[in-house]
Amino acid sequence: MDAHPVRSHPMPQRCFRLITLDLEDTVWPCKLVIRAAEEAVLDWLTVRAQRLAALHDRQSLREHCLRLMAQRLEIAHDLALVRQLSIASLLEDLGYPPDLAGQLGEQSLAVFMVHCNHIEPYPDAAPVLRRLAVDYQLVSITNDNADQELTLLAGLFHYHITAARAGAAKLDPVVFDLALRLTGTGPWECLHVGDEPYLNVEAARCLGIEAIWINRLGRTWSDDLAPPTVTITDLHQLAAWLGIPGGGKQSADDA
Repeated sequence: MDAHPVRSHPMPQRCFRLITLDLEDTVWPCKLVIRAAEEAVLDWLTVRAQRLAALHDRQSLREHCLRLMAQRLEIAHDLALVRQLSIASLLEDLGYPPDLAGQLGEQSLAVFMVHCNHIEPYPDAAPVLRRLAVDYQLVSITNDNADQELTLLAGLFHYHITAARAGAAKLDPVVFDLALRLTGTGPWECLHVGDEPYLNVEAARCLGIEAIWINRLGRTWSDDLAPPTVTITDLHQLAAWLGIPGGGKQSADDA
């Protein structure tokens, strides 16, 4: 893919040691993966909890999770726990014994987790990340639950931070602080790459971290935010901006 979106931007002025990357819609497309995982849970429920499956579809189960997040702010950052407790509470409402409801909630989460790791990375992801890992520490940061060590990208990141691990979700600075502490770097040595203007770019900038907006889906930048320093549409363009010869495309050809 052509790198025109980054050509008008000067090379970075900072000397980066750490690159943090969002995962969903940055490294892999998210929507279809989550949908498939939710459908797998619903299929599993039709066998293990037929009364619940008869009352709910994928959308209503998702809406119940959102309501539970609003009611239980202390766990809202831990999407896995929310999903587990959501199923368990719905089962208890139907008269299932609490112990059985809890067990089925745990099992339903296990089904979800298996399927949410069935990701298909963007074609540029693996070759560019492999090249970047030579010169930078790479840390993935996600509010969701996918474990990249169980995906096709296993071994490409030095650390993996979920909201559950950090105890908070982006926008909370603790997420980025954990990445800095794990790698022994300062904000001025970190570059963040993500697709969400608020959760990624603005959250990082508020901590003095340089941030790049990756806009794979043709989104519109938020008018109430200062424009990003750099906008890219794939990770080859990130490599080009960092001055890696070929913009990462050499690695893509060799992969």
